[in-house]
Amino acid sequence: MTIIEYHHTHQCIIITPVEPPHDEDFELWSRLFLHHDEITINEYSAGADRHQLRFTYQQQTFNLNFEHYSQSIWINGEGHDAEHLLAALTFYLS
Repeated sequence: MTIIEYHHTHQCIIITPVEPPHDEDFELWSRLFLHHDEITINEYSAGADRHQLRFTYQQQTFNLNFEHYSQSIWINGEGHDAEHLLAALTFYLS
């Protein structure tokens, strides 16, 4: 079971899957993870050590991030209004 936790202090959602995806599988994993009626996928970008998928929820933009070296996955909001929706997004994804 994937654990989804909102961290108010750091203004992000920490995602801890049972089995973290491999680098080459993150795009597919992230699209499946975010496959919900109220979420629209915007764009995916891959770097040497970090991958990111931008998406929209309630007309605000967020980033689903994956850092290869630490195997960390988290969501952050783009801007003040998006950050205020992080708790609601956590509940929606749970």
